[in-house]
Amino acid sequence: MTIGMIEDGRHTADFFCSEDVQMQAFTGLFKVQGMRDGNMYLTEKPRRKRNKPLFREDNSSLSLGRDGRWYFSFSLSDDQLELLPERLVHQASAIAKKVLLQLLVND
Repeated sequence: MTIGMIEDGRHTADFFCSEDVQMQAFTGLFKVQGMRDGNMYLTEKPRRKRNKPLFREDNSSLSLGRDGRWYFSFSLSDDQLELLPERLVHQASAIAKKVLLQLLVND
């Protein structure tokens, strides 16, 4: 194992296998603990579980989170700031109508 640091202060660690091992290549996000004695412990972080949008518009969506809460997401690029109020109101209203229609269908 070779441990180093790059110009911006972030640490690097390179591991080289000294045994004849066959394994499948992988990538992932890990929690890394570097100990004072040189030992290093890596634990892969769980993958992010994304909520599937139930209703979508051009710049917005509505989804139900795993925590049982509803999430309305809206995004617009900075150069379209003058369009934000109109699009936000229009798309939020359109999604609200879809939710009401779904509630009426389910009753």
